[in-house]
Amino acid sequence: MAESIQVEVTYAKPDRQEIVPLKLPEGSTIQQAIESSGLPQRHPEIDLAKVKVGIYGKLSRMDTVVRDRDRVEIYRPLIADPKEVRKQRAAEGKAMKKGGGTSAEE
Repeated sequence: MAESIQVEVTYAKPDRQEIVPLKLPEGSTIQQAIESSGLPQRHPEIDLAKVKVGIYGKLSRMDTVVRDRDRVEIYRPLIADPKEVRKQRAAEGKAMKKGGGTSAEE
């Protein structure tokens, strides 16, 4: 009989996080863990062909073999591009600095 391993599959939405503990046969892949978790059935927005996944915050492929005590994470797409947000904040900061110093100089 094959050894079994313990893994968790997690999916976080803005309002809550679901963590599903699983017992799987040794040699199982990320895809098998996700399918066994039932999360794609409960969350139809999870498209296994497109979704990004990882183990403990490190991006991984669906065919990656999971190890005992791994946490498989299903990532949602970003709402905003972090680089663009930083550029906008920097531009706003420059504009404030230019106009913000007049009252102290008066």
